[in-house]
This record gives sequence, structure tokens and C-alpha cells, in this order.
Amino acid sequence: MFERSDETLVKQALKGKKSAWVTLVKRYEKNLYNYTLRMVSNPDDALDLMQDVFMAVFRNLASFRGDSPFKGWMFKIAHYRCIEFYRRKKPTQSLDDTPEQEEHSDDKCPEAQLFSGQQASILNKALCTLPVNQKLVVELKFFQHCTFDDIAKQLGISVNTAKSRLYSALDKLKDHLELDHVK
Repeated sequence: MFERSDETLVKQALKGKKSAWVTLVKRYEKNLYNYTLRMVSNPDDALDLMQDVFMAVFRNLASFRGDSPFKGWMFKIAHYRCIEFYRRKKPTQSLDDTPEQEEHSDDKCPEAQLFSGQQASILNKALCTLPVNQKLVVELKFFQHCTFDDIAKQLGISVNTAKSRLYSALDKLKDHLELDHVK
């Protein structure tokens, strides 16, 4: 069975076909939730943000011109919602309270799942130490697999600024992870 393109689904959703919208939501809900969770480090806030993003996408679906992929357009909206979240709510969560991200994979043995979960928890704690602008670049580069050009367009910055923020973030992550390993 073939998979309908995002653009086809958008056109159908705009014509009132609910199943097209549901397909888009199901296609991106896991990626969007993981993105918001990495950005805000709280499952409840991540769910609220994900819902807010989907509502904003739905309300603005008619303004999607198709100049860029739907996924990029949607994640740009998610980016702005995360920035709004940080402006409204200052992070007050302790690093010790940072939730572990769950990885559901049935093909790993329990020991490998435990080790992988511990590594994810350590990485999430390290990511929480980064400034928002650096965290966004890391998210887009490594979790969303965007190019530097895509990152620059999405964040409204130059390619060199995107690279600079990424390398600065990687240096901070390296230092943090080395300190954590020594403890």
C-alpha cells in the first residue's frame, strides 16, 4: 500500500476530509511529542505543547503554501511555541527531576534497554543545561536531521550562526558529560 504525501493530505484536510488530518497527526505525533519533550523536559508540558502545535497547524493549514516540506513548516510552528513557552514559564525544574525518555523497542534485551535508558537520561540532563538557542540547533541537527541551511531558515539565522551555536553546544555537552562521567 502506498503512503499519501503530506501535501496531498493537507489538500484533502482543507477540503474537510477528517481522515486526512488524522493521518497527518498520527504521522507526526511521536516526533512532535519527542521534540517538545526534549525542549521542555516535562511530559505534561510536552503534551500540552504538542496539542497546541497541532491546533495552530490546523488553524493555519490554509496558509501552508508548500514552498517547503509540511514537516519543516510544522516544526517551525513548534519551535515558536517552545520559545513562547520559555517566555511564559521560566524553567524551575531540578536536573534531578528530569524525566527519562522512554524508548519502546521490543528487539533489545532488558540489559540493553536499561543501558540505553540510562544513556538517554544522562543526555537529557546534559541537554537541559544548554541555553534554548543552542538546544534548538542540537534538536534540529541530530533529532530532526536538518541541514545547516534548513536550520538557518527555520530559526531565521545565518548558516554560520547555526554552525557556531551547534559547535558551542557540543563543547558544552562534552564538558558536562565528561564531568558527569568523573563523578
